[in-house]
Amino acid sequence: MKVLVTGGAGRLGRSVVSVLRDAGHHVVNVDRVDHPDPEVRNLRLDLLDADAVTAGFAAAEPDAVVHLAAIAIPFSAPELRILTTNTQLAQIVVSAAVAAGARKVLAAGSPTVLGYGAPHGWAPQYLPADEDHPTAPWNAYALSKLVVEQVVAMHARVATDRVLGSFRPCFVIAPEEWEGAPTQQGHTVAERLRNPAFAAVSLFNYVDARDAGEFVARWLEVADGTMSGECFFVGADDTLAVDPSATAVAQALPAAASVAAGLVGHQAAFSCAKAERLLGWKPRRSWRTELRDAPDLTAVQEVGA
Repeated sequence: MKVLVTGGAGRLGRSVVSVLRDAGHHVVNVDRVDHPDPEVRNLRLDLLDADAVTAGFAAAEPDAVVHLAAIAIPFSAPELRILTTNTQLAQIVVSAAVAAGARKVLAAGSPTVLGYGAPHGWAPQYLPADEDHPTAPWNAYALSKLVVEQVVAMHARVATDRVLGSFRPCFVIAPEEWEGAPTQQGHTVAERLRNPAFAAVSLFNYVDARDAGEFVARWLEVADGTMSGECFFVGADDTLAVDPSATAVAQALPAAASVAAGLVGHQAAFSCAKAERLLGWKPRRSWRTELRDAPDLTAVQEVGA
C-alpha cells in the first residue's frame, strides 16, 4: 500500500513511518523537513497551501493518507495560530486525500479533548475514560484536535466509499527518549517518574511511539466501512507513575478520587479497549520494559511492577 504520512519527520511520525515501512508499505513522508532515514521518500509541501497539497496528493496517487502534521504542543504558539493552523491542516489534508482517491485516511487527534488539566472545575465522569466520555476542551490545541475528529467524521459521512478514522495518541515517548533524550516537555522520562507533577496534568497517560505506529499499521490493515468515522484512544496499558493509578490520580486531581478508586493496580486512566475489540490492537511496551538503561530507577521499577 502506498501511504502518505504528513508530519512523518516528527517525534511520532518517525516511528509511524518506520513501522509502516517494516510492514511492507511504500511510505512517503510529507513534511517541511526530510525523514532522517535516507531511504524514505520525501515530499516537501506547504500543507497550508490547499492548491499545492491537492496537486501533490493527486500526483502521488496514494492508497492511504495518515495525517499527523500539526502544532503539537499546547500554548507553544498564540492560541489563534494553533486553532487556525491545526484545523486548516486537517481540512486541507483530508479533502486532498479523498480527492486523490485514497481509500483510507487516518488523522491524529489528542486525549486533551476530554478537558484534563483545566485550571478550574474539571473532573472525569468515569475512569478509565473511553471514546464515549464527554469532551470539554479548554484551550486552542485541545479544541483544534476536537475539530480534527469532526473533520474526519464529516468526510466519512460524505465519502461513504472510503474508510476514514481518527485516533488519540497519548503523551508520545519516542524510542530515544527511553535512553535519556528530553521528552516533548523538556524533561526526561526518568524525571517525569521522579516528579509526579510533570505527568499529573495528563493523568499520567503516555504511549510508546512505536506502539502508536503499530496501531496505525493495524488500522490500515483491518479498518473497513463499518468503522468509518470512528475514533480510538491509543495509549499504554499502565500509568507513567510509581504509585498505583488510583493513588496517583487522586493525589493529582482530588476531585477525581472517587472515580479513580476503581482503577486496578497501575491500570491506565484511558481505555484502549475499543481498539483491541475492533482492530485487535494492544500496546506492547511500558516504561517498565523500555526504561531498562536507567540504574537509578531500579528501585522505582520494583515498586511500580
